[in-house]
Amino acid sequence: MFIRSLLSWASSLVILSLLAGCAPAPAEPSTLRIAVLPIIDALPMYVAQQEGLFSRNNVNVEFIPVASAPERDQLLIAGQADGTINETLAVMFFNKDAVQMQVVRYALRPSPDNGHFFILASGQSDIHTPDQLKGVDIGVSQGTVIEYVTDRLLLSEGLTPDEIKTIAVPKMADRIALLGSGELQAGVLPDPLASLAVNQGARVVIDDSLHPEYGFSVISFRKAVIDENPQAVRSFLVAIEEATSLLNQDPESFYNILDEQKIIPKTLFFYAIPPFPTAGIPTQAEWDDALNWAMGKGLLSKDVSYTESVNSSLLP
Repeated sequence: MFIRSLLSWASSLVILSLLAGCAPAPAEPSTLRIAVLPIIDALPMYVAQQEGLFSRNNVNVEFIPVASAPERDQLLIAGQADGTINETLAVMFFNKDAVQMQVVRYALRPSPDNGHFFILASGQSDIHTPDQLKGVDIGVSQGTVIEYVTDRLLLSEGLTPDEIKTIAVPKMADRIALLGSGELQAGVLPDPLASLAVNQGARVVIDDSLHPEYGFSVISFRKAVIDENPQAVRSFLVAIEEATSLLNQDPESFYNILDEQKIIPKTLFFYAIPPFPTAGIPTQAEWDDALNWAMGKGLLSKDVSYTESVNSSLLP
């Protein structure tokens, strides 16, 4: 009886071993290459990397630092980057002839107590309120989300289109310097650069904290990457969701990343990390408003499909 039991036990071990040998090996993690500007919007990505959340969700992420939006876009066009943080306008420009990019999530969105874009006045000017900006040259990067937000915020304050004047100052460092010297009476900057300009004497005239429908950024991927490996993008977004939760619960514990990634100047030690949005995508109304603005400016000549450009199916 004992020998029979022993043989039965040995046979079971053999069968289990054979079954284990037939089990499929865990899939190798895919790699996603993300082009990143040194902006606060990217903080959840860096938190996910630091906390090992990407690897926990079986995806490798390589960050490709870029210094400007044109450099970022060139990498995407060349297929050397898979995804990035940009704005719906940037996605529209990619998709004007054929769908090349898809928005998969909000990256950063203004909230009632935390603006994203700020219209600033030079400390050497007499400008304190939006109505004092009538006919004043406002430094922006033209044809971008910054000009779009500027127009929409001032229209919301009662200015007419012909009263809103912008001037091209593409480099944000130049806008800060010109505001500081008084050569530029007004300019628009995102935080934390806006906080730096205020620290150097500029004053806030208006920001987008009451208009989150204008000043948000998004995470987007090349459509070819999504089509080829949707699970990798889905795993990426799960990790971003986990990182966002950690970050919103205890933002100060991730302050080290701001310095390591050169997101804020060392002099801006008082900067408060804003809350980050949970999983969500831009609405049809938000898309249409930016599209109408771009068409009105002559930046686009035809409709760009919301349903083909914004993809909610990968959100956790």
